[in-house]
Amino acid sequence: MKRARRAAPGPLPVLGLLLLGALPGLWTVLLRREAAALPEPRPPAGQSPGRWGWARSPAVRGESGGGGQKTFRTLLAVPAAATDREERDGEERLAVTDSQPPAGTASPVERGIFWSRELEEQVPPGFAAEEAAAWLSAARAARVASLERGGCGRSSNRLARLSDGSRACVRYGINPEQIQGEALSYHLAGVLGMQERLPPMALALVEARGRQWEPVREELRGSHWAEGAVVSLTRWVDNLTAVVAPAPWGAEAGAGRRLQPLSAGELVGLSPSQLVELVQWSDLILFDYLTANFDRLVSNLFSLQWDPRVMRRATSNLLRAPDGGLVFMDNEAGLVHGYRLLAMWDPYNEPLLRSVCVFREGTARRVAELHRRRSAAAELRRRYRAREPLWAHLGFLSERQAELLQARVDFVHRHIAHCRAQ
Repeated sequence: MKRARRAAPGPLPVLGLLLLGALPGLWTVLLRREAAALPEPRPPAGQSPGRWGWARSPAVRGESGGGGQKTFRTLLAVPAAATDREERDGEERLAVTDSQPPAGTASPVERGIFWSRELEEQVPPGFAAEEAAAWLSAARAARVASLERGGCGRSSNRLARLSDGSRACVRYGINPEQIQGEALSYHLAGVLGMQERLPPMALALVEARGRQWEPVREELRGSHWAEGAVVSLTRWVDNLTAVVAPAPWGAEAGAGRRLQPLSAGELVGLSPSQLVELVQWSDLILFDYLTANFDRLVSNLFSLQWDPRVMRRATSNLLRAPDGGLVFMDNEAGLVHGYRLLAMWDPYNEPLLRSVCVFREGTARRVAELHRRRSAAAELRRRYRAREPLWAHLGFLSERQAELLQARVDFVHRHIAHCRAQ
């Protein structure tokens, strides 16, 4: 600079020297940014980095929790080695490609907010109604041949082998409202037209001297189950794997950003398998809001306050079947238990609902009908009493809980209308 002042050149040469001197610094900044970006998957064209962070989760046994140590219930961090291994595995599944959809490809969204019929037809069928009814009938008539520990969540639960050769998870609630919530959530899914995503579930009465339980009388003594308690029998499903939340829920929440609505404009460049999974996630988030279920994605969001990487790991109580269908497991936190804790968990459930602005048209239609008729609790009661022989042992929602269910249906209906108006 001293030489430059002595030479007293004109303003243009000075400006040129300053720009030339700045080039190395600019080049260094660009190299650092490029190096920092290398480990991240490239987003589709037109989207910001980190927006669509899909991941593959490790295979697990048929346990419903997907790893309870990863949720708020233990307040413990996952060991670093296990975390790194799981996240490395996660990079392989559903990776977003740079390619654009072929010309002429049908849009995944119709009328702005509904998944297309063509896309919905690609969603795995789940548990067909006829198949579920046949299993429930057989399970209610079968005797329990053995009870085993492990594989079904809490230590108080058991894996039952039934006399017809099938298996079922027997859930013994910490209190009866958990089993009531499990049963009512299952039948609310039927009211909403998404019951195929939940494993078939029936109630059973524990009677050591009864026909159904007589072969396992000795095992019952060791279980510490109360005589006459109501438990749930849920069909066991083999070969399920854990599920990591896709963006925007995984990538944006994990980065501490506010969840943005999943809308038609965010779907450009996604593969058919990614779109099919998002169809199911849109139902899941709506379902969990209606039931106020805090023991799934909400518990992961809650855990962000002490574990910033939790959204990159398995989602609680959500598993994937080999055909890609999502399985909504272990819904005992829904409705009864969840409604008692709304003040704590709605700050997480409401933003999740608002993050969805594309819906299955059938789901939106059922919500609109329940809103128009103000019949959410009545429809649930009618279905529950008609399809669950032991419903009276647990009872139904209280009047206040029924009002809350209708209010949440109304809230979802308004949210859908808001998405439509945008």
